[in-house]
Amino acid sequence: MSKPLSDKIALVTGGSTGIGLASAQELAAQGAKVYITGRRQQELDAAIALIGSSAKGIRADVSRLDDLDKVYAQIAEESGRLDILFANAGGGDMLPLGAITEEHFDRIFGINVRGVLFTVQKALPLLGAGSSIILTASTVSVKGTANFSVYSASKAAVRNFARSWALDLKGRGIRVNVVSPGPVKTPGLGELVAEEERQGPV
Repeated sequence: MSKPLSDKIALVTGGSTGIGLASAQELAAQGAKVYITGRRQQELDAAIALIGSSAKGIRADVSRLDDLDKVYAQIAEESGRLDILFANAGGGDMLPLGAITEEHFDRIFGINVRGVLFTVQKALPLLGAGSSIILTASTVSVKGTANFSVYSASKAAVRNFARSWALDLKGRGIRVNVVSPGPVKTPGLGELVAEEERQGPV
């Protein structure tokens, strides 16, 4: 059976659960060698067991630049390049405007905006012509959602990153795309969205 991503090297941040894990599994099924990151070693180990022998887990927090440096140092040493970068790590929780705190804002923007920016920037030396960058935004980036303004604003920033970086990188032949899913049944969704409003398999 043909595997169109044979010999490709991929990195999925936030790849130990949810959309990231499903994406890493599909990349591996298509023949890619897949690196995944996550903050919890137990979840990383479980994800690698699901994905298979073509995957490697690296414990890292994308909001920490020294963690990102370690991720790319390992990929550079072991694989020498990166063909696919899925900057997927992100998260958020719901607070009404009057309850938003500095910690809430800094945490969400630290992962969803700062983390995505430096995940992509620090990958650039490993990305060559024909490589692909994919970012995870959200449908809330283009519509108002009660009690979800900080998360929504962070995902609007990600959507604009994709539009701007596509222009920045077109001369290098690097594609930049963004996916904007709605509510999907993942562990990270937790109690944020009512069960009947979710989509996709458990």
